[in-house]
Amino acid sequence: MQSDAVAQSSSQALELSASADGFLRVGDHSFRCALGVNGVTDADSKTEGDGKTPAGRWQLRYVMYRADRRPCPRTRLPVTTISFWDGWCDDPKHPDYNCPVRLPFDASHEKLFRDDDLYNIIVVLGHNDDPPVPGKGSAIFMHIAKPDYAGTEGCVALAEDDLETLLGLAAYETFITITA
Repeated sequence: MQSDAVAQSSSQALELSASADGFLRVGDHSFRCALGVNGVTDADSKTEGDGKTPAGRWQLRYVMYRADRRPCPRTRLPVTTISFWDGWCDDPKHPDYNCPVRLPFDASHEKLFRDDDLYNIIVVLGHNDDPPVPGKGSAIFMHIAKPDYAGTEGCVALAEDDLETLLGLAAYETFITITA
């Protein structure tokens, strides 16, 4: 279900804001969200596996989705599909740290083709990616929330309908600011 939450000019950057109160805001609208199970931390203090969402301003890079489970999300962001062979390296000692990888993969990684629905849509956020600093956090995404909005491993999670609404508004110059 798409919403007309905010009309946005294609030449204007869209700014999203998520805070530790459990809401993501855009314009005058707010959406419930889940953040890290252990809260929000300053990006400089973020460490791999700490269960904290990094505070800061991050660009929405691109969207990945499960074509076997849902239609392509409507968005102006770049979009790609998730296959059984897709993963994300979370091993700080590996040269592909915080990058997408093909499975099987010899180092520690997260599988993107999951049995649950949480990764049916993934928005890759520009945290620790230009270039990746080993140990400063990997796989920081926006994705679908658990029904009870339980805390994430460090991502921002929303209801699927709300995530679709935000993607409908997003363009390449879309940023999310995460605050404690």
